[in-house]
Amino acid sequence: MLHLWVRAEQRPNEERVGVTPEGVAALIAAGLQVTVEDSPTRAIGIEGYRRAGAQIAAPYTWPEAPRDAVIFGLKELPEDGTPLPHRHIMFGHAFKGQPAGQVLLQRFKAGGGTLYDLEYLVDETGRRVAAFGYWAGYAGAAVSLKCWAAQQRGEIFGPVAKVPSKADLLGDLAAELAGLSRPRALIIGARGRVGAGAADLCAAMGVATTLWDIAETAHGGPFPEVLQHEIFLNCILARPGCPVFVPAGAKTDPARALTVIGDIACDPTSDFSPVKVYDRTTSWEEPALRVAENPALDVTAIDNLPSLMPVESSQDYAAQLLPTLLTLTALDKGVWARARAEFDRHSAGL
Repeated sequence: MLHLWVRAEQRPNEERVGVTPEGVAALIAAGLQVTVEDSPTRAIGIEGYRRAGAQIAAPYTWPEAPRDAVIFGLKELPEDGTPLPHRHIMFGHAFKGQPAGQVLLQRFKAGGGTLYDLEYLVDETGRRVAAFGYWAGYAGAAVSLKCWAAQQRGEIFGPVAKVPSKADLLGDLAAELAGLSRPRALIIGARGRVGAGAADLCAAMGVATTLWDIAETAHGGPFPEVLQHEIFLNCILARPGCPVFVPAGAKTDPARALTVIGDIACDPTSDFSPVKVYDRTTSWEEPALRVAENPALDVTAIDNLPSLMPVESSQDYAAQLLPTLLTLTALDKGVWARARAEFDRHSAGL
């Protein structure tokens, strides 16, 4: 019997979870054993999982889980250097040359474990089977607009906090924008999940948007139009061959109208990052990184944006992922085999 162990997230400000109590009930009905760690922060309470039939474990005890258990979480593991002997399902951020990702792969090699990276759970066409993208785009556009509003007050925006619901987010943002003329925003990746969320938030706030996707960016650049908008929202993942949308020289370009970059895809340490004016992610405590003055240019690049709306984003993602989790008993086939092949390829030669 395959044993799925759902760990408690250990990253600050992370309240999401990748499976709901209803999903756990479905997994148990399909013949899986499910253990769910209790959590002091998870947005969905433990009692629902208990009623669904899951075994409940103490928080952060996954290192002592049976060796054949599959450990399921979302964000990073503690960076303590310990070997990783289990099979893990998580966002590893390890396959694009990220320095921390190489350390993670070394830990898997040392322990003999395997990473099934959630970003690389894809169908036969290469499309991800589940993504937080819509809510990342929605929240990322909201934070970018908050950064812009703060600039109008002569401030640098910060900090941010979770909101109970979409309605609360919209109400709060409307209050911050009250009395201000709206900026113009350019969204790249507008036809994807992330771009759709960003576009919906902008539409709700009356922000005029220029929507670009593959056709508009196929020539590879340069892209002077980006600098002609007050807000630029990057909604595409960094991959080999990705064009540069904001070169380093944008900071001092005298024609720049751009004052806020929302790098929602948020992969600044990748060699393939399309935004070259910054080199580190931002945080809930300091969501805006000022990279230029006169006029100001702020970058916001929070890498767990959906956590600002943890209940809605968890429920949405869990519903997308559940059909794939139900195939966990066939880890040598389909989605899981493709993810394992990616891990093997990137681990080769370590």
